[in-house]
Amino acid sequence: MLIVKQRKPALNRRKFLGLSATALAVGASTLTVPAQAVPFYNYPARQLTFFNTHTNEIYRGTYFYNGGYDRAVMSQFSYLMRDHRAEEVARIDYRLFDVLHRLQASLRNFDVIQLISGYRSPQTNAMLASNSSGVAKNSYHVKGQATDIRVDGMPTEYVHQAALSLGAGGVGYYPASDFVHVDTGPVRTWGYGAG
Repeated sequence: MLIVKQRKPALNRRKFLGLSATALAVGASTLTVPAQAVPFYNYPARQLTFFNTHTNEIYRGTYFYNGGYDRAVMSQFSYLMRDHRAEEVARIDYRLFDVLHRLQASLRNFDVIQLISGYRSPQTNAMLASNSSGVAKNSYHVKGQATDIRVDGMPTEYVHQAALSLGAGGVGYYPASDFVHVDTGPVRTWGYGAG
């Protein structure tokens, strides 16, 4: 069931104080270690929770259990990841959800994934590419194989390092815009807005 609602701020006082205390205790030089050190275990049931930052829709679903993918949940995920500009829905590559689940497992954080961008129609992608050098003309977003995300309660740098540690596809780092791109294409990496 798709729920449309306003969300509370992602980082509450308790989480902020906890993250601050952790950062002080371990020191800034070890910030990327947790994401790289935690192995992924093949969970028998895999659940994700998405919040679409453009439409304010939130959906939580167990998309994999009993050795198979739940088509109804995958359909809801695809709808949530639609091109909101064109109101166009496309089938999202199932492997992308597994990458996101592995990413959250490596972070030890199964909080909400903030969805910045999922599927893009060719027209939307062309419009965005004409306005920004950070948008690929042949983007994996158009193929339903990419997403731009944040993870509630996690610094973008942690999410980036965890995504890199998976070696599972493309990883783009956009610290100035506060998101990480993840896709199921060839393994590669890039970054924009770091300076």
